[in-house]
Amino acid sequence: MRDLMVTIDGIADKSAQMLFAELGDLRKYSNPRQMVAAAGLNPKLEESGQLKGRTFISKIGSARLRTGLYMPGLVAMQHNEAIIALKERLKANGKAPKQIICAAMRKLLHIIFGVIKSGQPFDPKLALAR
Repeated sequence: MRDLMVTIDGIADKSAQMLFAELGDLRKYSNPRQMVAAAGLNPKLEESGQLKGRTFISKIGSARLRTGLYMPGLVAMQHNEAIIALKERLKANGKAPKQIICAAMRKLLHIIFGVIKSGQPFDPKLALAR
């Protein structure tokens, strides 16, 4: 599994080890949303009655996992075609830089899930098609 993960631009040996340490066996997750929730990167809407607040990340998951995904997210925003496209789209929509980094971290988890489940090395063209 580690060999498949390091084919993703932005994930290196140390990042892969951290992911295994924090998430355990990645095959136990049945969908990528479970991995995102374990990292605490899922959106949480704060509202009460008619008052609608802003959307934040939930932070319910592992803080070490979020910290460990920060630098791979930054690297992926420079070198991973799928995440570069995500960054450009969010920047055009006026999102803040930290929101873009969180979205990149979340996208990395989705890509990791896809690579592990398919058993195929990372293909940027396939990631861009979705």
